[in-house]
Amino acid sequence: MPRRRWIAIAVVLTVVAVAAGVVAWRVARDDDTRLSAALELAPESSERFVWTDWAAVRAELGADLDAASSGAEVEDFLLDAFDRDLLSGTALAESAPTIQEEMGFSPATVDWEMFSQGSKGAVVALGLPEDFDTAALRDRIRSIGFTDPRERDGVWVGGVDVLETLGGPVTPELAALQIDDEAGVLYGSDDPSFLEDRADAARGDREDGVARAVAAVGPSLSAVAYTGDHACGQLSMAEADPTERTRAAELVEQAGGLHPLTGFAMSARAGGDVRVALTLDGEDQARADADSRSRLAAGPAPGQGGTFPERFALGDVVADGRVVTMDLTPVEGWSVLSDLSQGPVLFASC
Repeated sequence: MPRRRWIAIAVVLTVVAVAAGVVAWRVARDDDTRLSAALELAPESSERFVWTDWAAVRAELGADLDAASSGAEVEDFLLDAFDRDLLSGTALAESAPTIQEEMGFSPATVDWEMFSQGSKGAVVALGLPEDFDTAALRDRIRSIGFTDPRERDGVWVGGVDVLETLGGPVTPELAALQIDDEAGVLYGSDDPSFLEDRADAARGDREDGVARAVAAVGPSLSAVAYTGDHACGQLSMAEADPTERTRAAELVEQAGGLHPLTGFAMSARAGGDVRVALTLDGEDQARADADSRSRLAAGPAPGQGGTFPERFALGDVVADGRVVTMDLTPVEGWSVLSDLSQGPVLFASC
């Protein structure tokens, strides 16, 4: 099977109204707040957030890439990232070789990516390095058929028809683009009108369950985060065999029960470890869930097969206020971030 197809399969298995200059600085320069700052830029209607710190991933893998790198070199880089479980749901994976060569940006050159999805629409935000030539980007996308916006910070409309004229597959999330020169961010969406309203509908610095979970996972190469409602469905084992769901319910009861989550985040960190953060509705619930989820982590993984200890060694489990953090060290050969962000009983929410 072609290498590009493998990346596409990986993606399928895994698919601001504040001072912009200050936020851009934080996202670009402060490792402790990069993910949290990028979260503030996502639309408030978003329920699922996928973060990739492309600059840190390139450093972690020792990748020597720049604007002159070929599409094939970018594809090789993504295969290495896939092998390290660092493509947790990026919107750019299948598109990367084409956009590197024809649109002037890709995982080889952008600093970071925040892909957010919700019932009202989806937006991919890409942090641009300080020396990125946005004038050249405008010339490039104009030359391939995007229509100029009326205002400099407006939406460039290309549409799927324009993307299909390029030399390879490109995600519809890049069918409309918006360039924020001041903040150093490039936005994309499949819906130009949703993108037009993006700034007025941004989350900002709200203190909710998902923001607390994201802050708790800390610096991350790659991460996924869910609101409480999305975690309820995504982590429910709804697609598991009925027998496995029954077994999972028994295990939860034996462990002492679980409480609904108000936020969830799971991240791959430099060096290979994984951190999970679960936001509960109160401190008592967090302490109780720290105990019960520790017990579950030592047992079977119904719906996925085998056991959790086959997948990772459990480190510290800490209840701090209403947030529980769990540190996991993956066993060699296991893609823990991809595997455990799709419905394990360990993170059951409702």
